[in-house]
Amino acid sequence: QVQLVESGGGLVQAGGSLRLSCVVSGRTMSAYTMGWFRQAPGKEREFVATIAWNSGSTYYADSVKGRFTISRDNAKNTVYLQMNSLKPEDTSLYYCATAYHHYTQSLAVIPERYEYWGQGTQVTVSS
Repeated sequence: QVQLVESGGGLVQAGGSLRLSCVVSGRTMSAYTMGWFRQAPGKEREFVATIAWNSGSTYYADSVKGRFTISRDNAKNTVYLQMNSLKPEDTSLYYCATAYHHYTQSLAVIPERYEYWGQGTQVTVSS
C-alpha cells in the first residue's frame, strides 16, 4: 500500500516561486508514474505534470510548461514540483498521485489512471 504526503504550499505573490514536495511511502517500487494535479473551487481536477519514477522522463501541461519543473529523488522517495513565475490562476489545491503503470502521455494526464493520492497542499497566488 502506498501513501503520499504533500507539503510546501503557501501564499505567494504573483511572479514568486514555491516548491512542492511529495513523500511516497510503502510499495514505492510499484510507483512507475508520479503525477501532480490541481483543483480549484468550481473546477475539475486538472493535470499539471508527470514523471516516470525510474527514468525521470517528464511531461507538462501547456499551462505550466516553462514555469514548473517536476523532479524526483529516488533515494528519498520524494517527488518535487518547482513552481516559478506563479500566476493568480495557479491558485489551487495541488495533489500528487501515483500509478502502477508507465503511461503514454495521452493516458498520464487522466486522473482516473492514478491509484493513490495525497491529501493536497494549498497554493495561493495573490495579484
